Amino acid sequence: MEFKLSAVYSGDGQVELTHGLSGSKLVTDLPLDNGGKGRTFSPTDLAAASLASCVLTIMAGVAAREGIRFEGASFEIEKHMQASPRRIGRFTGTITLPPGLDAKQRAKLEACVSACPVGRSLHPDVKLDFKFL
Repeated sequence: MEFKLSAVYSGDGQVELTHGLSGSKLVTDLPLDNGGKGRTFSPTDLAAASLASCVLTIMAGVAAREGIRFEGASFEIEKHMQASPRRIGRFTGTITLPPGLDAKQRAKLEACVSACPVGRSLHPDVKLDFKFL
């Protein structure tokens, strides 16, 4: 499936993104650690947000198919930049699953991390280190 968005530099380190299907807008900003003001998400912050959202969305689909209550699941993710070359070096974080899951249900949901298309699209040098609660 193809998808289109538009990106316009609006000045002062900010870019306005417009979602092609809905027209929803999002602004990114140059991060503090790269000379910016850090007023909102940076482009690499969106990579972390995309990964976390993707994992939870895949898990929610599996949970719905399996009849598992999934509301309240969460993902706290950290992006770790490396200096040379400047890029994302790794993502770490904690995925909190709903209480009351049996071992089989937990295993199905935990397997969703490797099924996430965002994670699969990352360069193999970008490390993923997530724990589950």
